[in-house]
Amino acid sequence: MTTKYNADIVAWSSEQARLIRAGRFDLLDLEHIAEEIEDVGKSEQRELANRMANLLAHLLKWQYQPDRQGSSWLRTIKEQRNGIKRRIRKTPSLQASLNEPEWWADAWADAVTQAIAETGIDDFPETCPWAVDEVLGENWLPA
Repeated sequence: MTTKYNADIVAWSSEQARLIRAGRFDLLDLEHIAEEIEDVGKSEQRELANRMANLLAHLLKWQYQPDRQGSSWLRTIKEQRNGIKRRIRKTPSLQASLNEPEWWADAWADAVTQAIAETGIDDFPETCPWAVDEVLGENWLPA
């Protein structure tokens, strides 16, 4: 191994890929390879959580600012729903996140933070009042 993980991750990853393809498993940086593999999964989870928070924030804005509802918000809601469905279709194990209370609470907290910053309203519910099926429903919008 000539390239250090902390010195240049791009060069390191290229070197590690070459070593794997050459069957030189004895030279691999296994600990850092394991970290990088875990990070791939975490990245997918972060994208799902970010999309959900953005979707929930727009649903909050839709409900709490009916006078400002418009095609831009509808477009964002649709894009986030489609993005979430695409992520789950490509990575089915992400579906389980939607049923984890802690994951859902984190996504909701991020959504509320975003909605407060964008609206100035600060009396949103502490927990999400909507079911997952509603949130992801193609035509559903909060009253």
